[in-house]
Amino acid sequence: MAAACLLAAACCGTQAQQTPAAPPDEDQQPVTVEARELTGRPDIDAVAEGDVVLKRGPTTINADRLDYDIPQGIAKARGNVRVTRDGNVFSGPELQLQVERYEGFFINPSYFFAVTQAGGRAERIDFLGQKRVLASGATYSSCTPDDQGDYAWMLKGRRVTLDFENEVGTAEGGVLTFYGVPLLAAPYLTFPLSDKRKSGWLPPTPGYDSKSGFELGVPYYWNIAPNFDMTLTPSVMSKRGVALGTQFRYLQPGYHGELNLHVLPDDRVWGGSRTMLHALHDGRLPYEGEYGLNVNRVSDDDYWKDLERNIPGLTRRLLPGDAHASWWLDDWQLYSRVQRWQVLQDPSAPIEAPYSREPQLGLRRTQELGHGWRATLETEANRFALYDRASRADDRPDATRVHALGSLSWSVVDTPGWYLRPKLSINAATYRIDATRGGARSRSESRVIPTFSIDTGWTFERESQLFGRRFLQTFEPRLLYVNTPYRDQSDIPVFDTAVKDFTLTSLFTENPFSGVDRVADAHHVTAGAFTRFYDEANGVEALRLGLAQRYLFREQRITPEGEPFRERFSDVLLLGSTGLIPNWWVGGSTQYNPDLRRSVRSTLGVRFSPGAFRTIGANYTFTRKASEQLDIGWQWPLYRAKPSEGSGGSACLGSLYTVGRANYSMRDRRLTDSLVGFEYDAGCWIGRLAVERRSISRSDGTTRLMLQLEFVGLSRLGFGANPLRVWQDNIPGYQPLREDH
Repeated sequence: MAAACLLAAACCGTQAQQTPAAPPDEDQQPVTVEARELTGRPDIDAVAEGDVVLKRGPTTINADRLDYDIPQGIAKARGNVRVTRDGNVFSGPELQLQVERYEGFFINPSYFFAVTQAGGRAERIDFLGQKRVLASGATYSSCTPDDQGDYAWMLKGRRVTLDFENEVGTAEGGVLTFYGVPLLAAPYLTFPLSDKRKSGWLPPTPGYDSKSGFELGVPYYWNIAPNFDMTLTPSVMSKRGVALGTQFRYLQPGYHGELNLHVLPDDRVWGGSRTMLHALHDGRLPYEGEYGLNVNRVSDDDYWKDLERNIPGLTRRLLPGDAHASWWLDDWQLYSRVQRWQVLQDPSAPIEAPYSREPQLGLRRTQELGHGWRATLETEANRFALYDRASRADDRPDATRVHALGSLSWSVVDTPGWYLRPKLSINAATYRIDATRGGARSRSESRVIPTFSIDTGWTFERESQLFGRRFLQTFEPRLLYVNTPYRDQSDIPVFDTAVKDFTLTSLFTENPFSGVDRVADAHHVTAGAFTRFYDEANGVEALRLGLAQRYLFREQRITPEGEPFRERFSDVLLLGSTGLIPNWWVGGSTQYNPDLRRSVRSTLGVRFSPGAFRTIGANYTFTRKASEQLDIGWQWPLYRAKPSEGSGGSACLGSLYTVGRANYSMRDRRLTDSLVGFEYDAGCWIGRLAVERRSISRSDGTTRLMLQLEFVGLSRLGFGANPLRVWQDNIPGYQPLREDH
């Protein structure tokens, strides 16, 4: 078929073209040639000169001259040769290629790979099939050369193999240079040609923090199977010694999870072996069941001070551990859990340990009864136990509690503009309280507390206009009446109860406490209203204003403050937020005390975001006689250069950004936590530098230095923790400079 196509083209004179319809199978696709002058012998050879274009499936060859051996299927091209396939481009003076098998060689070519947006030059390239390329005396970079022909970063190798089928590159005798300075050299280097996982050594991660000194880790990634992988990171800390970090991940049809383990066999500073374990596991059970495991444990109470970066989560001194399972049996949910905490105590600043549950067994159901009636029921048994007490003075007892929470509600009216829902609730609990170390005897307590409430609200709408813009304005008043009789609960310890914050949500609930052990007596009505403005052009909420206050018909004896509340009116909650001003957002709330005639708690947030990678925000929080803090975060360009045009690879942009966050305690007049850094985008590489300071106590803290070089199309080299991840976790509105992160 190839001969026929070439012969037909040869008979057409100086301008020939033949393009038959290509079958789906590449092996069956013909070879077509276009040229200014085309001559040849049928079934033997063909010679094309002048703007030559040879095509076969996804392969295209451009050249000044091309000789094609028809029986062998070999094309020899000379002069401005250019080969393109699957977006990859090879250019050079001379090529020999067996077209059907895609095997041959290229002399002194340059190349560019679409999948990595990177390329380079080589003394010779050997094509080893459709998916493999071997380059001798090769270079590789995603940068464009400067006026002197130098590259910002470059990988040089005696032999570089590119395996596009397995999406991995290897370099023998590889040296990675950065502005001419060797950063990494090894007899054998591998690098990814895509985001596909592969086994191998990852770039070293040197680091520094004030507690451990300089640290060097060399991770090894083991791609065990498509659904299993492991990362082993041996490291050396100049102050503490040798450590090993391990992460194992697995994914199966019925379960998945990960295991993280960090072992420091001999901490020279602390004096002994130290470990950290973090395990997550979730799976499915028969009868629509599911189960899960979450374990977080460290070897000692000082771990959070010295090696805080290894502890996952936000509560560094309170580490959860639990196993849970649940099943759905028709409309009933049966659930169980075992939970135990590890509390990392500090004698200078002890914290109260929460109760463990060993076990927790429960059953709940929600039933729609028709005609607007709805019933809910939750019954649960818990065994509460304390293991980590802050001191001997902590004499809280262990106990067993069985409780039942039920409600029956009726949606008398339920329309888009109005709803009315009376509800009768009950909180019943019985306790078996153990004897204490202080000599208190074991005892039993029981109580049943009913609550009646009526919740009603309306939504009114109208068209409105502000600042020359058209809006849909809503007005949403709401009333909640609650009546709960007083029951003495002073003899019942608190096991899982906490005070709700004074927010709009908590104001419109029947009980200011979460959990079961405390139910506030109440006879009051809460009134509040919202007004919102929605932009008619895009439906975005542009302005929100609201207020709420509670009126008491009688004294409330069980309160979050622990003192009876005798005033008729509660504090007033005022809140609002707006995005009316382009690129600006302002929001806040205040809890105003009418008797004191001043605010007792306030929050205010401001954020300015005029475009991509440009955001600066501040949050102010104030609680009278407790705290006053100012939190500022930002990402802002100090300099942004326009992209320069280049052929292949990314042009160096040279944009510099500052990134950071600072938390200042105005009450203590000190900076509690800070994170300051810079991010430089050169187009083909990104540099990140960050310094973080975290307070452990009023007189102690930890300082970390983080540095990362990201070579676009190759890999990242890090110094310390990953600043990119730290910025994403700590700076509201932060945007990575590369969308693929």
